[in-house]
Amino acid sequence: MAKTNLVIVESPAKAKTIGKYLGPDYQVKASMGHVRDLPKSKLGVDVEHGFQPDYQPIKGKEEVIEDLQKAAKKSEKVFLATDPDREGEAISWHLKELLNIPDDKTYRVTFNEITKKVVSESIAAPRGLDMDLVDAQQARRILDRIVGYELSPLLWKKIRRGLSAGRVQSVATRLVVEREEEIRAFIPQEYWSLDVDLERIAPNLGKFKASFYGREKKMELHSEEEVDAVLAAVEQAPFTVAGVKRQDKLRNPAPPFTTSTLQQEASRKLNMTPRRTMSIAQQLYEGVDIAGEGTVGLITYMRTDSLRLSDEATAAARDFILGRYGQDYYPGKARTFKTKSGAQDAHEAIRPSDVRLTPEDIKKDLTAEQYRLYKLIWSRFLACQMSPAVYDSVTIDVESAGYHFRANHSSLKFSGYTAVYVEGKDEDDEVLRQSPLPDLSEGERVALAGKQKDQHFTQPPSRYTEASLIKALEEKGIGRPSTYAPTISTILDREYVVKEGKNLRPTPLGEVVTGLMKEKFPDIVDTAFTARMEERLDRVEEGKDNWKDILSGFYGDFEKEMQAAEQDLERIKVPDEVSDVICPLCGRNLVFKSGRFGRFLACPGWPDCPHTQPIVIEMPGRCPKCGGKILKKTSKRGYAYYGCENNTNKDEARKCDFMTWDVPVKDNCPECGHTLFKKSGRGFRKPFCINPDCSLFVPEEERGYKKKTATAAAESPAEGAPPEEEPKKAAAKKTTAKKTTAKKTTAKKTTAKKAAEKKEPAKKAAAKKTTKKTTKKEEA
Repeated sequence: MAKTNLVIVESPAKAKTIGKYLGPDYQVKASMGHVRDLPKSKLGVDVEHGFQPDYQPIKGKEEVIEDLQKAAKKSEKVFLATDPDREGEAISWHLKELLNIPDDKTYRVTFNEITKKVVSESIAAPRGLDMDLVDAQQARRILDRIVGYELSPLLWKKIRRGLSAGRVQSVATRLVVEREEEIRAFIPQEYWSLDVDLERIAPNLGKFKASFYGREKKMELHSEEEVDAVLAAVEQAPFTVAGVKRQDKLRNPAPPFTTSTLQQEASRKLNMTPRRTMSIAQQLYEGVDIAGEGTVGLITYMRTDSLRLSDEATAAARDFILGRYGQDYYPGKARTFKTKSGAQDAHEAIRPSDVRLTPEDIKKDLTAEQYRLYKLIWSRFLACQMSPAVYDSVTIDVESAGYHFRANHSSLKFSGYTAVYVEGKDEDDEVLRQSPLPDLSEGERVALAGKQKDQHFTQPPSRYTEASLIKALEEKGIGRPSTYAPTISTILDREYVVKEGKNLRPTPLGEVVTGLMKEKFPDIVDTAFTARMEERLDRVEEGKDNWKDILSGFYGDFEKEMQAAEQDLERIKVPDEVSDVICPLCGRNLVFKSGRFGRFLACPGWPDCPHTQPIVIEMPGRCPKCGGKILKKTSKRGYAYYGCENNTNKDEARKCDFMTWDVPVKDNCPECGHTLFKKSGRGFRKPFCINPDCSLFVPEEERGYKKKTATAAAESPAEGAPPEEEPKKAAAKKTTAKKTTAKKTTAKKTTAKKAAEKKEPAKKAAAKKTTKKTTKKEEA
């Protein structure tokens, strides 16, 4: 029997896609990620003998490893086709070592995109394992293991159990903490704005608003007295058009996505967490079943910091743009983008594998989240190869008493790339929206028709969002594309940081841990040090540095800091985070606590006062029953539900029993004006009206799941399971109870049977003895 070739990938989805392309001569199997790693129960690194790692097979992977060993033994060639990055290279090396694959049978292949053409070309041109990549990953893994396994026990001992520290997560936490310190230390500065309404001397020929600009240079108005001085001067002087400037302004498209910018944009536009974004992107990369096409990898590899695009991809984009939008929408040649310095540039930017597979054409084959993310990637890529948008920009300067006022207006003249895609922003720009400016000429007189002065105060810097924190980490050179999502997940899981809406705020625990790290381990939380370490790991990858030298240079100082911290530090108490919610039993301010189902509010007077309650968050919209605020609450089991603020009102006349599992949205029903709701869950959900008197009312049975009645919800919201799970859980409990009863009955029968079987020989023996005695008596 002829030997086949074995291809080992990381996931079953990728195995399915690649297996379809390669045919019967190749057997494609999945390693299910890593097959061996450092042990969880100990450090697993011999720091005294050259930082020798103790790699062990991962528990629970025995069957996978055994299956791969058998397949590798029977195969003529073994192609290691794990992900095309450091970690993927390391997984391939671990597979070779663990499966004992001979060098002459080992072939390394990578796929930047999983299409038939790329897969076939890669298999036809394999390479050997790149040990520089493997060593860079080993250095990162061991460095993080040393920091984590030596620092974490110190935090457990000095602060509390369950904490962790790490090179990247500790720096990310520090950024959030220091931003909060900036906000607290911020002193608002007063400033004023001054707008004037101007009109042409001839009536009905056009009004417009102009804002105070300054004299020869731009000026700030810091007090009302300064504003009144300007007004006093201009009210007695004529207004004359000092200049009119008209020009076409070009706006160029944003570059294609890297890992960082994809996570940022998905957070802004799709409200996806970085971890969720990468999970969905992985699915699109590995392959999705498309009707008429089979399993297709829809995007290129999603862990990249490069802006490079292949000639083949830009040519395909050109043909698509010319065919769908026309000559005006193509800039004449392919756009190229410069990758920032320090980037690894190992792969292309993130783009669709085939631009002809439009999001609309394959929407029916994708989940809601897959569709939305694919559309984002597809649109951004296509837009980056299109003509710039053209805006008709008009600026009018008006002069009076030596002071200048300025009016601006911009209108879209040619859509260009904006026909496909517009980039999101972390913060909305405040734009003065007004009608197009009248057609004025230089030297023309205009009349003062009105004035408006407003007091303002400067605002503190905004808290980080997940998107802006990723941007900051990238700009400072902290971490690499594969680390952003797990870093943010870790600092949230450890409760160093909490999310309030989209904003990240440090907890007292996060501040205490950061303070300790800054005092005792300044290098670990130093952004410059962490960035330099990333650069040194890059040098290992390039073959310029030895990975053990990096570890040796780091460990000496780190060990001294550890010993000093052990001796100097006393037990540190984390202060309670006080809320503005008053305890209904004793009147004290409740504090935030953590439990198995997350954070909750508790009275600081425990055990004298045992009161606890879930954390509530004010939601958009108003209660459809009484008009009160809608609050998001968390049940004892950790499920979210929504209720009126008057649920617990002691005044029976004002008490409201409105509760729902549906999520209120900011939009109101166009028919009745009541708040709209949407079904809970990930991905886009179409809002609906729950007002039974409205013509757009959607009954409960048509909202996607059966719901509890309002009474039932009011009676047991704290038991909190999603409504569609309640009957299932009840049925499951009944079934389980029946099975348990049956098992007990069976067990009783089995026990009785065994006991009977044990008694039977005893009875027979007793009967024999009785017979013998009788016989002896008879003989006597």
